[in-house]
Amino acid sequence: MRLALGLEYDGAAFAGWQTQADGNTVQDALEHALQSFAGARLPTICAGRTDAGVHATYQVVHLDTEVDRPLHSWVRGVNSFLPRSVAVRWACAVPAAFHARYGALARRYDYWLLNDAVRRPLVEQRAGWVFRPLDESRMRSAAAHLVGSHDFSAFRAAECQAASPVRTVQRLDVQRRGALLRVRIEANAFLHHMVRNIVGALVEVGVSRQEPAWVAQLLASRDRRRGAPTFTAAGLYLSGVQYDASFGLPEPVDTSPQAG
Repeated sequence: MRLALGLEYDGAAFAGWQTQADGNTVQDALEHALQSFAGARLPTICAGRTDAGVHATYQVVHLDTEVDRPLHSWVRGVNSFLPRSVAVRWACAVPAAFHARYGALARRYDYWLLNDAVRRPLVEQRAGWVFRPLDESRMRSAAAHLVGSHDFSAFRAAECQAASPVRTVQRLDVQRRGALLRVRIEANAFLHHMVRNIVGALVEVGVSRQEPAWVAQLLASRDRRRGAPTFTAAGLYLSGVQYDASFGLPEPVDTSPQAG
C-alpha cells in the first residue's frame, strides 16, 4: 500500500529536510517515528527538500508499507513518536502511480516579513525582519516582472545543482496583514534559494533603494552577483503542493506566524 502524508513543521531547530549523518533533520525525525509506530523501516520521499531553518505548513511525503492500520492511526500514532515541532496532519491511501516529488504539478512558498521598527521575539524564527517601512505597492509592481517562464539565474544560489535555470512562475503577490507582509509565489519548480533571493530583491524595491523596473533588469542580466543579499530562512514556508485532483488530497489551509 502506498500512503501520502501531509506534514507541518517548525524548521528552526532542524538542519533541513533531507536525512544526514547526525540525524538532525525532519526526514530523520519522521522516519524514526514511522519505524517506532510500524515496527519496520519506512523510507519516505517528499515533495520539496526544504533547507535548514525553513518551515512547512503543507509538506507532502509518500511511503510504501505492508502494515495495515486505519488511516487515522497513521496520524495520531505517528505523531505520538514525533517531536512537538513536527506533526502529521493527514494521511491518504494513494495509487502506486502517485509520487510526492515527481507527481507535483506546482509548489507554493510563502515568505513572511515582519515590517516593524523594533524586532519582535515571538516571531524571531518564523519571519524575516525589515525595520524600514516597506511599500507593498512598489513590491507588487516589481514582482509582476517575474511572473511567467524565465531564466532565473540571477536568483539561484551558486551551489544550485538544477540542470536548467528556467522556471515558470504562475503567481507572485505581496499582501500586508498589519505589521506582517506575505510574499506568495507559485511555480512549477524552484531553484536553490530562489524564493529567498526574490524576497531580497523585492525588499530593495520596497524600501526604495531600487525602482521596480530594476527587478526586470536583474532578471535579464542572469547575474546573481548583481542581486540583493539572500534573505534569512526564518520567514520561508512550503505552504502548498498541487497534484492531479484525482488523488483527492486535502487542500492547503492558510496560516501565518501569528495564527500558526
